[in-house]
Amino acid sequence: MKLQRPETDEIFRGRAYDEAGHLHAAASREQASADLIDRWDRDREGYPDASSIILTHTNDAVHDLNLAARERLRGAGELGEDVTVAAERGRRAFATGDRIMFLKNERSMGVKNGSLGTVQNLTQTRMAVMLDDGRSIAFDIKDYNQIDHGYAATIHKAQGVTVDRVHVLATPGLDRHAAYVALSRHRDRVDLHYGRDDFADQGKLVRVLSRERAKDMASDYTRDFADRREIRLPAPAVENGKATPARSPFAGLKLNLGPLRDIPASGKGSAEPKRDGRFAGLKLNTASLAKAPEPRPLDQAVARYGRAVQDVMRMHDQGLQPLAHQTQAMNKAVDALNAVRAHGAQDLYAAIRKDPALVGEAANGRTARAIQAMLAETDLRLDVGARADRFVADWQQRARLFRRLENDGDYARAERVKDQLNTMAKSLHRDPQLESLLRQRTKELGIRPSNGGSISQDLHQWVGRSRSRGRGL
Repeated sequence: MKLQRPETDEIFRGRAYDEAGHLHAAASREQASADLIDRWDRDREGYPDASSIILTHTNDAVHDLNLAARERLRGAGELGEDVTVAAERGRRAFATGDRIMFLKNERSMGVKNGSLGTVQNLTQTRMAVMLDDGRSIAFDIKDYNQIDHGYAATIHKAQGVTVDRVHVLATPGLDRHAAYVALSRHRDRVDLHYGRDDFADQGKLVRVLSRERAKDMASDYTRDFADRREIRLPAPAVENGKATPARSPFAGLKLNLGPLRDIPASGKGSAEPKRDGRFAGLKLNTASLAKAPEPRPLDQAVARYGRAVQDVMRMHDQGLQPLAHQTQAMNKAVDALNAVRAHGAQDLYAAIRKDPALVGEAANGRTARAIQAMLAETDLRLDVGARADRFVADWQQRARLFRRLENDGDYARAERVKDQLNTMAKSLHRDPQLESLLRQRTKELGIRPSNGGSISQDLHQWVGRSRSRGRGL
């Protein structure tokens, strides 16, 4: 689920990133970096086909994050034997399987500054790389050595990069422009990490990431630029012995376009309008202003799913079964959402169960909150421990409801809850990791495990016994 990209001047308005679980604070920048690498590594294993990149502000931080990422791949046995080469930024150890970034445009190789690829083969003098666009290239390192590891990059270097998942380490050197670039490089998800030694609280983070560069103070850069280069602020102009602020080149500019509205149409019988020389030849092209941007495929799919769910819910609210065309529309909406994002319908449905208000918002085209909630559910689905907690909580809640409806004689609604419980039990066939964890929590589920049987079978049997005996949690 793609996260709604931020407006330039509304990066954190409404705490959308925080509430959706995309903002991660740590006690220090060092711990934030470690947490970022942990999340990046989980993403790499959970989304093996997804492209990703780590972004931060300085080259030194990029170097450290690249090394930390390589250690994870080395530990997982995914890299070949290291070969040390003389790269532009110093000696670098590369191996087959390594991610690589090209740092200079080279037309003969078909690479640009910021191009990414994966090392296929190399020696100390030559390297073969599969670029992310599907092309294979090979080059002599003595002819082109502007390369570095491609797990992490500076935000400046990544301005032309678009990947599936992005991880950002925020530091005080960032500003509004850099934050917007960093938070808009993703297709599916972005996560931002920061240390409280850099930003005492979220409010400070928001202020730094929303500031204009012109308003920066030298003190904002103390940590990132100390001992690297002298920072020179432009000297103020001096007039009559007093410093005066630099004048904007646009100061005092006024555009009064009011008279243009009343210019009579030209043609026979009409007077030629008197032209104001200041605006002679001025043309206003408002086409780009009037044309609304095309919705992204994910937004369209989420809105379609919301409309389909809304129709079905209205029928259920009236005690009716959905009509044939509504069921067909629901199935098509599920397929469309899953085509844009794998398991998207499953994750959005889980989000809607927690917050039914998302349905109306999505159906009316306001998809941002639904998408953020769907992303949070994706993380939860991939975290097997959290999934086990949620399964137990959902099972207990539905089991209590099932028992109450049975006792009240509301057999029609009880039957629907029973179907939901059986669906939950059946889902464990596709999730052996979750079923393994639940074996340790049978008491919380209210079942007695049978010898040799699966947890899924035990849950099915519990539902059947409860219907006739009134047993429950």
